[in-house]
Amino acid sequence: MRSIVPLLLFIATFTLALGLTMPLMNVSKLYFFEENPSLLGIIQSLWDGGDQLLAIIVALFSVVLPITKLGVAQMTALQTTPARHKWRHSVAFLSKWSMLDVLLVALVIFGAKTSGLATAIAQPGLWFFTISAILSAVATHFVVRKDAEN
Repeated sequence: MRSIVPLLLFIATFTLALGLTMPLMNVSKLYFFEENPSLLGIIQSLWDGGDQLLAIIVALFSVVLPITKLGVAQMTALQTTPARHKWRHSVAFLSKWSMLDVLLVALVIFGAKTSGLATAIAQPGLWFFTISAILSAVATHFVVRKDAEN
């Protein structure tokens, strides 16, 4: 199982990059106007629209935290057993926030669908983002578990 962790972390990193940059959803307003925002585009729109606090929260939980978690997990997977123990607590802490980023994106889609004037359909960016969260959760589980066994 140890050899699959780097592969899972690589795929999770790749799918996170796709999930951040590809369209998350297709939003049709009144059947005339369509938008295909990416997660980074949504954060930029929030910032430009005067919702800086919300933009910071979304960026923190959907961009910074997943990237940090993947980086720490990759560093932990590459370390020797004594050095690995120092990072295990960080990986365990970050893993507790694993699916919050996906929940946050799902809430954005739910909000668009319930506004009444728009329809929102999930696009590939959402699926890549979700795959990244799941793969990073699985990989960090094995990293933390392996360290706990040693």
